Amino acid sequence: MPKNALVEPRSIVVIRNVSKSYRRGSQTIPVLENVSFDIAEGKFLALMGPSGSGKSTLLNLLAGIDSVDSGSIAVGGLDITTLSEMDLARWRAVNVGFIFQFYNLIPVLTAFGNVELPLLLTKLSKKQRREHVDLALSMVGLSDRIDHYPNQLSGGQQQRVAIARAVVTDPTILVADEPTGDLDRVSAAEILDLMGRLNKDLGKTIIMVTHDARAAAKAHLIKQLDKGVFIDVHS
Repeated sequence: MPKNALVEPRSIVVIRNVSKSYRRGSQTIPVLENVSFDIAEGKFLALMGPSGSGKSTLLNLLAGIDSVDSGSIAVGGLDITTLSEMDLARWRAVNVGFIFQFYNLIPVLTAFGNVELPLLLTKLSKKQRREHVDLALSMVGLSDRIDHYPNQLSGGQQQRVAIARAVVTDPTILVADEPTGDLDRVSAAEILDLMGRLNKDLGKTIIMVTHDARAAAKAHLIKQLDKGVFIDVHS
């Protein structure tokens, strides 16, 4: 290979022929149909589409929250569709950072306590956990809010705590489900800028579901889902 040749990033997520449906009474409702695509390491992907298109279902499958009917999903070279529920829970705790629309913070825990939660499943010492939490909160600009409870924080600050919690374990992928959906325009822009920095500066692979074209514009790649299949792709 020539000395200055560009090296393509490896695929951190490989999805092959994935289908998923749900039962509603006696009916079977198809949600995803034979979906296949790759996500390169360090990319920022936005999944868009109308309600019911399957984008949140796909995000949950990628994160190991839900299971496929058929097909395979590999993350970091591991086919997660072959894991038992217990092994999948262990894998998820280390490899996936979650960012939700409504933050999902524990009201009785401080910012520190909320960010520390994923680390309680690791073998880190109390001192090491403290160091990790301090670093994560510093990254999102909330070192001065470490002892504040969620009800003492603005919506944008709560989402920053949620992002710190998502990155504190240094996960393989970050998955975000409408992360700006409950925020005002200014706070949403700040959160998107933060996610962009996590992607650019730390090389985090991010998969984000959004209805917002402004949010999607922050991504490297936009994939449109409709009725369980991809209908358009923009780079």
